[in-house]
Amino acid sequence: MLKLAIVNGPNLNLIGIREPHIYGYQNMEQYFAGFPDRFPLVDVQYFQSNIEGELISYLHSCMGHIHGIILNAGGYTHTSIALADAVSSIGIPVVEVHISNVLAREDFRKTSFIAAKCRGSISGLGLNGYSLAVQYFMDTLQV
Repeated sequence: MLKLAIVNGPNLNLIGIREPHIYGYQNMEQYFAGFPDRFPLVDVQYFQSNIEGELISYLHSCMGHIHGIILNAGGYTHTSIALADAVSSIGIPVVEVHISNVLAREDFRKTSFIAAKCRGSISGLGLNGYSLAVQYFMDTLQV
């Protein structure tokens, strides 16, 4: 069975409440509740933290048992060299996901320290970006 981890960074615990005109009204729990039916051959683990070190430690803990990671680092995307180093160090393919179109927002959001360490990036497609990343891993990873 394909084992994936969805890792969300700061403030993503507020999706469904925070700036719904940007992020929508559905929260993560509601969205991910449909994954077992949509992706029955994929074991998806979910982790969210507002703390950079916890995100790095979780990425490290994925080594040896997770086949792919879907990472929305939130604001750390634009600031964290340490998180980018963790992505490049763990030897697990990572797809970067952003709910909003970061290129259509403030200038500082147009820089990602993580993107160059990832297989690819999905941005601006709402929560559906997570499903597209799962599908990518289903299509490309042999387990």
